Amino acid sequence: MTTSPYAPASSSRRRLLRSAALAGLAAPLGILGSRVLAASSPSKTFKIAWSPTAVCQSPVSVALERGFFDKYNIKVERINFSGSTDQLLEAIASGHADGGIGMALRWLKPLEQGFDVKLAVGTHGGCMRLLVPKDSPIQSVADLRGKRVAVTDQASPVKNFFAIRAAQVNVPPDQVDWHQFPQDLFGEVLRKGEVDAIAGDDPLIYILREDHQLREIATNLEGDYANGACCVLGLSGKLVRDEPEAAAAISRAVIDAQRWSAANPDETARIFAPHIPSKVPAERVAAILRSHTHGHASTGEKLRSEVLLFARDLQQINVLSPRLNLENYAKQVVPNVLV
Repeated sequence: MTTSPYAPASSSRRRLLRSAALAGLAAPLGILGSRVLAASSPSKTFKIAWSPTAVCQSPVSVALERGFFDKYNIKVERINFSGSTDQLLEAIASGHADGGIGMALRWLKPLEQGFDVKLAVGTHGGCMRLLVPKDSPIQSVADLRGKRVAVTDQASPVKNFFAIRAAQVNVPPDQVDWHQFPQDLFGEVLRKGEVDAIAGDDPLIYILREDHQLREIATNLEGDYANGACCVLGLSGKLVRDEPEAAAAISRAVIDAQRWSAANPDETARIFAPHIPSKVPAERVAAILRSHTHGHASTGEKLRSEVLLFARDLQQINVLSPRLNLENYAKQVVPNVLV
């Protein structure tokens, strides 16, 4: 565990990742699997849960509108889901949905406890931000000791991530005063001085940064996490075991949609923006997408290494059990779905 603060991910790194996404679109399918699968009977429809409030989910709308699921002979029904991502995980584990995209740091604890969901694709990074007022003396995560930070809940993925980052710079997470508020009140409680910083996720945290001229002191595109995924495609364990070709086809369609979204943020924003209840303009959605790494699309060993990194750090801050065998855990929750 390092003790030095990390510099934010550079715009050149993000440009590099977008360039890699463009290259991925032109690459032969053999990189992901050599055949287009007849993944299901023509009558079967798979249910993908999504939340139209999260820009992270925009490639799902792309996959449907641009025919990426059709490409792999997959029929998909999109289920609107307004709950938190732990409830989405429960929906997948209980069979109410076959898959969905959520935040890894929300899911890794329930997966330790036996939820029957497998992580198939690491979809992107970059949607978590830590903000302070422009004139705040707080310059980095290392300055959070004794400070009040707004989070949506004490088990939120954003809180867990910045607790990890605090621990990495020798600030014990229990020496940060984490205050729980609904995210739509973050701007108000910061303005009133009830907290010193706010830690949230896009699109709202990005909007607060821009509209209130706040200063961003950290994101989840830093250090060991600069080239990793924060959000993942989860699939039902039953689907992965009983219908592996369908699981592979869904994963490939999502990978294609992620890479297309990374290469075409403006068109992706046009497709997705009408679904957002708060009516965020497409231009702003595109700006948010450009700040993410949607061309990431990790699977198999690469995704397993990303999950293992998160798991080790969650164990360090006492979220995962100290008795958990992390190598076995990562192998169990991240199968090789691309058959």
